[in-house]
Amino acid sequence: MRLYFAPEETDEFEATCGLLIHRMGRWADERGDRLDGFGVEAALDYRHRGTRDGRLALWEPRHVEGFLLEWLPRTITVLPGDEPGDMPGTLALLLRYLDAMGLADPRGATLAENLSAIEAVTPRYGPAMADRTRWGLSKFWVTTAAEQGTDVHDPEALQGFVERVRRGEVAYDEKALDQVMTRQLADGPATMDRAEPQLPVALPTEDELRVLAEQSAVLPWLRGISAWAGSEGRPVTATGTLRIADARALVAELGTGDSVEGVRSSAQLPRLGLAVEWAKKARIVRVVKGRMYAVAKARPLLKDPLALWRRAFETFTGLRDPLVAPRGGWHFPSVVGDTFEQVVPDILNTLYSLPYAMPWPRLREPTHLGYGTGAGLLLQAADRDLRLVLDALEDLGAIERYEGMADPVFVEKPLSAEPELPPAGLPPELAELFGTVARLQDPDAGFRAGARAQEAELTDRPVELIRLTTLGHDSVRRRLLAEGRDAPLLGELVHAPAAGLLGVLADHYDPDAARTELATWTAARPSPAEALERLTDAMRACPFRSRTEAMLSVLAEAHPDGDTVARGLRGDPLLAPTAISVLVRREILDADDLTEPESLLMVAESLLQLLETAGPDGVLEMLSGQHVPARETLAAALASGHPDRAGMADLKEAADQSARRPAAQVGRIHRRSGGKGKGKDRGGKRRR
Repeated sequence: MRLYFAPEETDEFEATCGLLIHRMGRWADERGDRLDGFGVEAALDYRHRGTRDGRLALWEPRHVEGFLLEWLPRTITVLPGDEPGDMPGTLALLLRYLDAMGLADPRGATLAENLSAIEAVTPRYGPAMADRTRWGLSKFWVTTAAEQGTDVHDPEALQGFVERVRRGEVAYDEKALDQVMTRQLADGPATMDRAEPQLPVALPTEDELRVLAEQSAVLPWLRGISAWAGSEGRPVTATGTLRIADARALVAELGTGDSVEGVRSSAQLPRLGLAVEWAKKARIVRVVKGRMYAVAKARPLLKDPLALWRRAFETFTGLRDPLVAPRGGWHFPSVVGDTFEQVVPDILNTLYSLPYAMPWPRLREPTHLGYGTGAGLLLQAADRDLRLVLDALEDLGAIERYEGMADPVFVEKPLSAEPELPPAGLPPELAELFGTVARLQDPDAGFRAGARAQEAELTDRPVELIRLTTLGHDSVRRRLLAEGRDAPLLGELVHAPAAGLLGVLADHYDPDAARTELATWTAARPSPAEALERLTDAMRACPFRSRTEAMLSVLAEAHPDGDTVARGLRGDPLLAPTAISVLVRREILDADDLTEPESLLMVAESLLQLLETAGPDGVLEMLSGQHVPARETLAAALASGHPDRAGMADLKEAADQSARRPAAQVGRIHRRSGGKGKGKDRGGKRRR
């Protein structure tokens, strides 16, 4: 059972929701708690569709607040006379369940932290649900219709209400509607575009990063400008620029490399101008009434090279004007200048994701695509501005550039070649950078010629290569995390519980990163034997067969003795069915190697996993296509002695259902009609 799904994996996501609600309902009954299945579904739906990372089992206080105060008020309609339900309590129950079952993502907040956040937010939940300005547009009109006596469950009655609204015959809260519209236009739809996960990266310690930051060429600029301005301030021109005499002196003092010969204005010193504007954006100096002052609160920042470097990086996207704004002459705007605030993060995100240095021809390609053929001057302008951006990032120490041959993955394939998939584990958003055969097959001859020319440029000689530095990786990752994106860090799971470690590796890590992470985690335990025992205990405790198999599969792949470990579990009272399944899938065992009891265990294991992912109807549908009658196969599985009692109880229930159906109906898939959290359990609430 996965806890992360791509946006288009609707069926898989819904199957997992149904399974979690079903199992959680049983768990809640045993505890004497009442489960609101609809509330659980809403919480999982929020993490799947309403956040950028889509990690169902990772929760932080910001998610708690976003779910209770934004998502629910906007998307869930509570009809007049109904109560909104105890959604804070339902969320708390879900988080307790995830923690108790070992499903919680260890990279999120602790259970205690999230429960404290729920407690803090709860007093605001009721008012937020009643605040019409927080509602979505559909919710606003459905609630208004219901308040005025319209049966919103009757399509004809609802259509009649719509017609009356169009004729101006319906009274409604116009002020609230204006705010709803304004909010919707500003925030966009409740559903967020999913950000593709990044490959795990390795980073040094903060102290090591601090040493690297001190080597940046930009930090002396920022400190020098602050020292020059001082607490007494220095006079500047009416436009806030430096006087020419001061500018000449600072060029020499800071070593910006600007040529001062024949210069009559500091505006003609682009690198100094960039440094001064950077100091302003970083809130190190400020201009007040014609004088530039050092900001007193920035003194501690100037003493910490890493903090200062990070501040400079964070403010880089605010430097459009000193970098690429038109300065007269032939310097006219390019696509880089027009979309600077979007282009810079896109460049950095692309470099962050790549396991290879990016060749210059590939980096400039997206800006060229915006112009097409026959736009020579525009392409030159775009290249010039992009190089100015790269120059500044290199001065900062966020990127490094050097000459070398482009990695073969960046080279276009011949027209006759078959399309190839991107390198394993690479985020899909980067697939277009590799083997872009589709573009070569464009019927436009000019475009094809340009593609061939670029291929020659990448293969005939060394080209400029660009990659993020360690500092660049660190700060891009910090920004990605702040945006709610998934950006794994090798070593961050070292203190994770065994179940959390294996779950994250199975859901989010490529094989190489999983091996590194598991080795780091194992080295932090008292001994390899104890580490392995913790991992196997975590698998024994997992209540979901498909997740247990995913955990053992990643362990078999990532552990240096993984196949031996899996073989050793073949006789384990709890893990034998999983071990047999994994060994067969890895082609270490085949059907002839299994004893009859093992064969029955594997049949039961397969049915239990299918039951988790497709429900009872999915099991019956699969069995209906087998040569052995469905009921005989179910009976054999139930008699296998499989150790998963809860799963076997569910499988027996499926067998009982099949026994009550006519033979012709066995295996027919019916639309799922409810269960916990569906249908009547919604309590009058409607999803919008």
